[in-house]
Amino acid sequence: MTTDQANDKRVVLAFSGGLDTSFCVPYLRERGYEVITLFVDTGGVDAAERSYIEARARELGAAEHVTEDGSQAIWDSVVVPLVIGGQLYQDVYPLLVSDRYVIVERALALCEARGTRIFAHGCTGMGNDQLRFDQTVRSLGDYTIVAPIREIQREHTAVRAYEAEFLRERGFLVRDKTARYSINTNLLGVTASGSEIDEFEAPGEETRQMCAAPSAWPRTPLRLQLDFERGVAVALGGEALPGPELLRRLNAQLGAYGVGRGIYTGDTTIGLKGRIVFECPGITGLMTAHRALEEAILTREQNSFKPLVARKWIDLVYRGFFFEPLKDDIEAFMRESQMFVSGSVTLETSGGAVLPVAIRSEHILRNKGAVYAQSADWGAVEAEGFIKLYGMSSTLSARVNPRRRPGA
Repeated sequence: MTTDQANDKRVVLAFSGGLDTSFCVPYLRERGYEVITLFVDTGGVDAAERSYIEARARELGAAEHVTEDGSQAIWDSVVVPLVIGGQLYQDVYPLLVSDRYVIVERALALCEARGTRIFAHGCTGMGNDQLRFDQTVRSLGDYTIVAPIREIQREHTAVRAYEAEFLRERGFLVRDKTARYSINTNLLGVTASGSEIDEFEAPGEETRQMCAAPSAWPRTPLRLQLDFERGVAVALGGEALPGPELLRRLNAQLGAYGVGRGIYTGDTTIGLKGRIVFECPGITGLMTAHRALEEAILTREQNSFKPLVARKWIDLVYRGFFFEPLKDDIEAFMRESQMFVSGSVTLETSGGAVLPVAIRSEHILRNKGAVYAQSADWGAVEAEGFIKLYGMSSTLSARVNPRRRPGA
């Protein structure tokens, strides 16, 4: 289908029911668009919330509303490589916004099905989501991008306040939580920004969505067993589960103990400091267990090199290059590294943090004749010879070009 054949007044809007995308529906309609809203359920809402989102879209004037399940795609394309890679953006943030890429893919497919080349989103002009959305669109085809929130920022500085008032003037209610915070929830976890978070103040208790407060943590420690095959979690507590269901259960069980809550201030791609509260109990548990298993199975060289590659994967995904060929190349390497990363890990938490307390695998690199700090199957002469050769370069430097003298 060519651009000329596309319907130039029909637009597919990626819709979440929050303040920004709620604003987009009447805004686009008043500019003559026929709005088709698409909610891609990436695993962060229940049936009641899905019903609310659909009702909200129709209330706002959407000509059609479509709901799709994207949780399996999130597991396959985001969770699995994220856990295998084992890295965090700026060593803190677990890329909870990566569902955006699945949302755009599904939205563009709906554009094709409805005969339009116009795609709209509710991203602001200050954040990184606009990069993720726009670059994904450009990587996947020739489409027109409409971004109402970026448009109104040219005339209004207090954007969220303007959006809320815009909706109220037209008779639409605004949820209190969306008026104060921008909250995004998916299978990976939840992020909250806005209000006092932006002001570098202590986040309000309303930002707790998945992680219980310390006063509510159970008194009895929790133990969980995760089974992995070739680096991918396949069972919880001995029960084989589809990936999305496994992660949902981990979110609930570890979230009750407050595991996975953090505050992150990052350097956004466009140069601003972005501060958010995030909660990801399940991802935290998966990454903790996988790392413990992998460290015991991979060689020293693999364990030291793979994080370098995985950090590049994190960087590409964070900055919007989800469909960059290098990302595919990196994933191919990471998956190959998982050939023997199979076994089980027992996690334990009393609240706040989770530890890998037991590891079982037939692939652990053990030397039956030697145990660290206990026994060795080599003698003192061999050890002394190894140390002498291993440190030869530094020893020669100290003798030939001394920089320090004892007692000097």
